[in-house]
Amino acid sequence: MTSKPDPEKIEQLRQALAEHAASTSGTGLFDAEAEEAKASVRKRALGLLDQRARSRAELRGRLIDAEFNPGTVDEVIDDLTRAGLIDDAAFAREWVRQRHARRGKSASALDRELRDKGVDGSIRAEALDQIDAEDEEATARKFAEKKARSLREAPADYQEYQKALRRVVGVLARRGFPNAMSMQIAREVLDARIENLSETDSG
Repeated sequence: MTSKPDPEKIEQLRQALAEHAASTSGTGLFDAEAEEAKASVRKRALGLLDQRARSRAELRGRLIDAEFNPGTVDEVIDDLTRAGLIDDAAFAREWVRQRHARRGKSASALDRELRDKGVDGSIRAEALDQIDAEDEEATARKFAEKKARSLREAPADYQEYQKALRRVVGVLARRGFPNAMSMQIAREVLDARIENLSETDSG
């Protein structure tokens, strides 16, 4: 899960908007009906941002799904963007950093996730630059080794070996790692595990 926007910043924005509404009420500059509509959208938006950071498109989609007026939603999102509470570049960088490190997601899987959240291609590419080929392989190997350690005894035959291999490959495939890399790493870690089990048994 990505980190939340700065709680102090959210609270400061709430206070500033409340003060603005109070100072402009009763003047020709204040449209009470329009401000009331924005206040409802803003309250829902800030509540969603309190839960976790979100991309601009993701937040807009949630607000539209809640049946708020699209024009009002866009105005509120523009306000929140100017206030720094919505920042797709920062959101994408944090999404990649956390989900690669904690969940072992591959670059291709993370790219798909960010695309699904409406993040622009150039922003996705910049965020994914945090992951190089060595990082990708090291992460894949870590999860493959973890799965291989669940093997308690050496396979009795080729069929059992293939079954164990498919399980390790499956762990990597679900995280979006390339097929060729997944197969190579899975074979290496599985063979190492089997060798270790054989040495233990013979000892």
